Formats: sequence, C-alpha cells, structure tokens
Amino acid sequence: MFLTRDDVKSLTESLIGRSRADSCTIFVEGSEKHSLRFAGGGATTNVATARAQLRVTSHIGARSGSVSIGGLEREALLRALAHSEEIARMMPEDPEFMAPLGPQNYLAGARYDEATAALGLGDLAEAAGRIIAEGRARGVNMFGFAGSGRRFEAMATSNGLFAYDATTSVDLATTARTMDDLWSGWAGGRAFAASALDAAAIGRRAAEKAAQTAEPVDLEPGKYTVILEPFAVGELARWLLWMMDARAADEGRSFFSAPGGSRIGEKLFDEAITLRSGPQDAIAPEAAFGDEGLAQQPRRWIEKGVLRELKRSRFWAQKTGREAAPAARSFTLEGGTTSLDEMIAGTRRGVLVTRFWYTNMLDPRSLLLTGLTRDGNFLIENGRIVAPARNMRFNESLVHIFSRVAAIGPSVRVSTDMGGDAAISAPPMMVEEFEFSSRSSGI
Repeated sequence: MFLTRDDVKSLTESLIGRSRADSCTIFVEGSEKHSLRFAGGGATTNVATARAQLRVTSHIGARSGSVSIGGLEREALLRALAHSEEIARMMPEDPEFMAPLGPQNYLAGARYDEATAALGLGDLAEAAGRIIAEGRARGVNMFGFAGSGRRFEAMATSNGLFAYDATTSVDLATTARTMDDLWSGWAGGRAFAASALDAAAIGRRAAEKAAQTAEPVDLEPGKYTVILEPFAVGELARWLLWMMDARAADEGRSFFSAPGGSRIGEKLFDEAITLRSGPQDAIAPEAAFGDEGLAQQPRRWIEKGVLRELKRSRFWAQKTGREAAPAARSFTLEGGTTSLDEMIAGTRRGVLVTRFWYTNMLDPRSLLLTGLTRDGNFLIENGRIVAPARNMRFNESLVHIFSRVAAIGPSVRVSTDMGGDAAISAPPMMVEEFEFSSRSSGI
C-alpha cells in the first residue's frame, strides 16, 4: 500500500488527536512491489505485493509503550493506540528518555521516479528476457531476479513533527553458470529510476565472467594484491559506516575509541578514502529523515582518511555536548580516475574479486571482518587475467583494507542487501596485501 504525503498526514493527525498520553510518536511505512525470478531460459515465479505497517509509541512521563500493527484499518489503529498507552503505564521510567521532536526542516533528494513507479510484471519480464538473451549468446545458463516498486515512510509526533519520504526502485541481478556447472559470474544493479539500468549490459557482464575457457585454479591462502569491484567495496564500506558509533567510541568499545572520547580528527585511513552522505547526494541520496525524525544533513564521515564524524543519538549528543547525527543508510564512497582495466594492467600478480557471498564482523575493536568471495574471482598475472580462481575466505581488518589503497576508480551506484530504500555508491579499488585465509570448494 502506498500513501501520499497528504494521506499520511491526515491519518497521523487523526490518531494523535485521540491520544491520552503526555506525548506520542507514530511511524508509518508501506510499499507496493513487483518481482520476478527466472532460470532455465524463462520465468519461474512472479509476485505482486502491497503492505503497510504502523507503529505507535505513547509516552507517559519517562515511560514509553509501543505497539506495531500491519494494516491501517481505523478501529485497529485506535486499539493499538489504547494498548500502547496501557503498556506505557506499566513500564519503568527510561533514564535515557528524550521527548519527541517538534517540527524539523528537511532536505529533499531525487529518489522518486513516476515512470519507475508505473512498472509492472510485463516490464520486468522484458528486462529478464534481455538478460537471458546475453547468456544464450555466450552458451551459459542465466538465473536471476528482477524487481521494482515504490515505498514510503513517515513519522509524526504530538509535538508537531511531520516527516515523509517516498522512493522508487528497480533491481536487476543475475548469476550466469556454465553448462557443466563448474564456474559462475554475477552482475547486478539497483537504481531509483529504471532508465539508469541497462538489462542487456548487466546480463553481458555476468555471462562474460562465466564464459571462461581456462580451467579454474586453486589459490594458496596468503596475502595478495586484490582488485575489488564496486559491489565488493560497497559491502566493506557499509560495515565501516555501521561501526562508526559515537557512544561505542566514547565508552571504549570500538576501534574509534580514544582515551576520554573518540578519534574524531585523526587520520585513520588512506588519503583516497572519503565517505559522505546526504539527501541531495548526486549518486546515492539519503532519505530526508533518520533516527528519531532528525533531519539528515550533508555529512563527510571520513575526509581524505581523517575521521570527521560518528553517528550519535539525541541522548548521547545531549550527554556529551555534541551535535546529534542520525545513522546514514545511504552513502557514497568517493572514487578516483583509475579504470578497472588500468588496475588489472598494473598488477604483476593478484586477484580480481567481483563480490562477497557473506561478510561478518568478528571484532569491533579492530574492525576485523570475515567473508567469502562468490561468482567471479580471477587470477591476474603480468597485467592480464589468466584464469578463473576458486573462491576464498578472508579474515581482514577494515582498517588495513582502507589503509592499503593502491588505486581507486570512479564511484558508481551498486546493488545492496541493506533493504528498504538504502543506496550505496562505491568505486573499484586496488588493495595491497589483502589476506585470504582458506579455500572454498564452492563456485
């Protein structure tokens, strides 16, 4: 279910008007989505969904109670409101309670496209057909996903805050596999506007990665020069941004901790690393509002390797006398001018990595991450790709990765598993002494 700004404002004002609590906060979100999966030269499943959810939080003094419901039927909403008030009366006082915000000034970004909102399953089937055709032309099987939709989220408080953000999205992703099932390649893309994606080009990239004539080789665990494609870099940068928390730093629980506070102002990474976010970012615009309804502002979290800011809740900002900084879901890791081909040509011996199958944080204090490559590793020798390389597991610190940057290319929008309306822009990156810990038998 998709509601306009006016529809949501009317709904929240009506519900707030019935509140008997000292104050209340309402969060509403909804979406309409179409998706199609394909394999073996045709569609296997297609789905159309519409959903809406509302959460009401009532505050009585420093006590709070929340109730979430699916659907927006009026009687159900009124029951949820009353139930949240009952819960609030039974809860202990929250020593970190902050009264709901009043009106805020929000920046708007280019995140909604009418043509994309109008896409249907037929349009997705056409895109899937173009992807499948690229695989057929190269003698590989294509499996994948095509999806589109629109989504809104809104927040209102009894103190006068009202925030609304709407986005559209289109997702294309495909895995190409050889007929003997011994090798695979992957490519994908995500955008707010369908016009920004080329289905045939995505299919071609995946098919070309899979259509290898050389036998896959096993690499020995150890340190390598690694060229990470934008999708892999985006995954690593996402973890870096997630771990940048002011409270954890001030309390001595993270890599960003320093005696008596945080390491804001210190040079922690290579000068090539600048991480930014903001609602009016040209490639990956952030939502208008973040945690607690705070307005998202243009921020440089890391600038030329120097830590500039950490996410900070309103409570922690008040406690430490700093500015509140809501977490960013969308961000851009700024790029450079070196192309992927130039990186490969300049590598004596290394590995090209398409993406990671999974990544997990092992140690927040050292930012030690573990993960597994997937769908497209290639051995590079003397400036050219010589063979596919089977997947490898890695245990590596984000600090080391982002401090050993030998080259960096242009930043591009990449697909993401963060969900919702998150957007990531990341560049290809050459990293020295990247440590692979063990082999994997999977392709």
